[in-house]
Amino acid sequence: MRLDKFLCETLGVTRKQAARVLKSEVITVNGEVIKSGAVKISDDAEVEFEGQRLMLSGPRYFMMHKPAGVVCSHEDAFNPTIFVLLEEVNAEKLHIAGRLDADTTGLLLLTDDGQWSHRITSPKHKCDKTYRVWLADPLADDVAAQFEQGVMLRGEKEETLPATLEKVDECEVLLTIQEGKYHQVKRMFAAVGNRVEALHRESVGPLCLDESLEPGEYRPLTADEVAMFIK
Repeated sequence: MRLDKFLCETLGVTRKQAARVLKSEVITVNGEVIKSGAVKISDDAEVEFEGQRLMLSGPRYFMMHKPAGVVCSHEDAFNPTIFVLLEEVNAEKLHIAGRLDADTTGLLLLTDDGQWSHRITSPKHKCDKTYRVWLADPLADDVAAQFEQGVMLRGEKEETLPATLEKVDECEVLLTIQEGKYHQVKRMFAAVGNRVEALHRESVGPLCLDESLEPGEYRPLTADEVAMFIK
């Protein structure tokens, strides 16, 4: 493949833009700066843009430890977005498989594979999402039973799907849901007269947040982790 065509596909630029990138001497092939787009590259060539490897590989999958204070959006007029934390070529082509509120922390999945993310976000696939929840008031004895039956959220026409609640402490619980309604966890506890003070997503389906990731850090998913959501 010609180098300029390779750059068009991996950087999402036009042929003219690829030529300008090459002239700026930021493209290397196997460690050598290349300025000509006509150069043919082999399938195993190591092409780098400003020191970052470019690859024609298939869909991308990442997990991030989302910190508080960043929003799950490509653009926001007032707050930083999670995409400023991504050091990836064409990061704008990634989307979030299950957003989190700005003040919520924990496991966030990003991909450019729409079918894969649909298996996570669509309620019909019944993909569990488990949250650690810290409450303003002690948990009432009947809340677990209410959540198991489903609760009516303000502004909704149907009750929530059955959810599992595990008490950790008086004001700390683990909640597993299979939906992703707007502010759902906070609204569920509001519906039973309590208030969420802090929220952290620990897992999505069988995939748990990598404990080695600090807030704001991310890593690619392994092939086995990607396959967890493919049936």
